[in-house]
Amino acid sequence: METKSEKFVTSYDALRILKRKSKEGELNYEQKNALDYLSKYYKAAEKEIKSLVEGIGKMEKLNEKHIVSIVEMMPRDEDDLRLLFANDRIVLSDDEKKKILSVVKKHSK
Repeated sequence: METKSEKFVTSYDALRILKRKSKEGELNYEQKNALDYLSKYYKAAEKEIKSLVEGIGKMEKLNEKHIVSIVEMMPRDEDDLRLLFANDRIVLSDDEKKKILSVVKKHSK
C-alpha cells in the first residue's frame, strides 16, 4: 500500500473515517482492528471534540500534531502538558498553559 498523504487526526476522526471506509468496501487487517478497538473503547461526543479542537486551535504556537495530542491525552495539570511537549522545541508561557488546561477542563467530564 502506498502512502499518499499524512494528517494527524483524533480518535473520533479515525473512527468516523474507518466507519465510512467499511461501508465503501473491505478494510485491511490493521484497519479492522483499529475500527474494532475504537468502536469498543472510544465514547467521546462529536460536539465536545470539535469544540475542544476549536478552543485549543486558536493558540498560534500549536500545530496540528500538538492539538491532536492534547485532545487525545486530555492533560489535567502542567506536568501532563510538560510530557506532551517534552520532545518539541515549543515553549509555552504560564498563561498559555493555563489557557490550554482551562479549555481541556471545560470539555472533560
